[in-house]
Formats: sequence, C-alpha cells, structure tokens
Amino acid sequence: MASSQKPLNMNVGTASFVKSSAVVKECPPPEYPEYAFIGRSNVGKSSLINSLVNQRSLAKTSSTPGKTQLINHFIINEKSDPWYIVDLPGYGFAKAPKKERHKWADFIREYFLFRESLMGAVVLIDARHTPQRIDLEFMEWLGENDIPFIIAFTKFDKLSSAQRNKNMANYQKEMLKTWTEMPMCFYTSAETGFGKPELLNFIGETNQFFGED
Repeated sequence: MASSQKPLNMNVGTASFVKSSAVVKECPPPEYPEYAFIGRSNVGKSSLINSLVNQRSLAKTSSTPGKTQLINHFIINEKSDPWYIVDLPGYGFAKAPKKERHKWADFIREYFLFRESLMGAVVLIDARHTPQRIDLEFMEWLGENDIPFIIAFTKFDKLSSAQRNKNMANYQKEMLKTWTEMPMCFYTSAETGFGKPELLNFIGETNQFFGED
C-alpha cells in the first residue's frame, strides 16, 4: 500500500473520532498508517492534537492528569489520503488507582509491540522541564524494541529564546549519554501553531512508506 512520492505539503481537511478501545484487538482494522501520541500526564497532548487538526475539542482536554484511559483513534482526511492519530493514555502522575495504571501499561506495551499499521510514536515532552527519567526510560524502551519515534516538545511558546536554547542543549546532552544520535525533534505550541507545518509534513512524508517491507 505504498504511495508514490508527493510534494510535502500535508493539510488536514477532515478529522473525526472513530472509536475508543480498551484492548488492542478492539482497535479499527489496521488499513491506514497511524501515529501514536503519548507522553507524561498533562504534557498538552490533547491540545496539540486539536491544534494539528484545526479543531477545539476533537481530543478531550482536562486539567486532571490521566484523563485519557483508552486507545482513541481519530481518522484524518478520510476521503482522500486517510491516516490515524492515536491518542494513548499518559504515563506518570496519573490520579488513578495503581491497578488501573498497570492495566494501561500492559495494553500500551501490547499496542506498540503488535499494532501492524503503526508508523511510529510521537513522544510529547514539555519543553519547560529538565529531562525526566520517566520520558528517557520510555524512549529507551521504544528503542530496545525497534519502535520508531520522534520527539515533539510542547509549550515552546512559554520559553524565551535563551531558555529554549538552554533546555534543548540540556536534553541533547542527557540523551546522548544513551543514544548515538538524537531522535528527530519538533518544537511545537498548541496555542500559536508553532511547529505544526513541520510535524504534519513529516507525517505526510512518512505515510508514503506505509505498506512497504
């Protein structure tokens, strides 16, 4: 199902909710490329998804960490070049019973390891914070299991230029203790739309390889 090469100018014409799944086997058929958005609780995941699709409330936002508890599929450009955004539960600091958090962890692992149409993870990280162990360990797990991922730093508009440079240098220094090179990084703001074209164009480019061995 590989596509021919196209100019890089990804636009979102339509976006709609498809379904929420409690287990991986309940997810929609794996017929379109999909990208799993995941990060620590309250990282701004729902806000970034809404910004990318030009809607205010497609993904539900909440001030309460741990709001997302299911695998949520949203189909993008259904009538032209369809692909999925997948909204996964946040990890860390969720105000939920320990048993529930373990259940999420199990189906998140299953999703990443066995979902055939997954093109990669979009790991969201709050640009304002120093490198957090839970983020670093999650990305290490993705790498160990050969699951491709990119980093989307959120809330970039909240930092001055000097703070941005300092924080990104700190992050690079910390990651290169483990990685031979940095993953691809995008710098985003759900409020201003900063970084949105670059992230969407990356997805458009990657979609062209869907179905290739």
